[in-house]
Amino acid sequence: VQLQASGGGLVQPGGSLRLSCAASGSSFVVHNMGWYRQAPGKQRELVAAITSGGGTNYADSVKGRFTISRDNAKNTVHLQMNSLKPEDTAVYYCNAVILTRAVLDMYWGQGTLVTVSS
Repeated sequence: VQLQASGGGLVQPGGSLRLSCAASGSSFVVHNMGWYRQAPGKQRELVAAITSGGGTNYADSVKGRFTISRDNAKNTVHLQMNSLKPEDTAVYYCNAVILTRAVLDMYWGQGTLVTVSS
């Protein structure tokens, strides 16, 4: 099973970006999905998470600005980021808890860079 993230880039403060991440492979079931980020010199932190039933959880710093969603039929998760700030600059990683071959494990995407700068 692999996670493939896309959608990062350079955006001005106040702008928007949409990140997407798709799980692919064979014989798997995706449970919780989420997005983490890691800024230079800082630890990786949770940005947002979503359960298979649609329950969501957000970091305080992004509440009201970011929205996480998922398409269970396509095994994808999205992160809509609005009102972006320079402090949102980081490498964003998608994450998923996946059951495959009777083993439950955590998977990570390759990371996509988001730069918020004028």
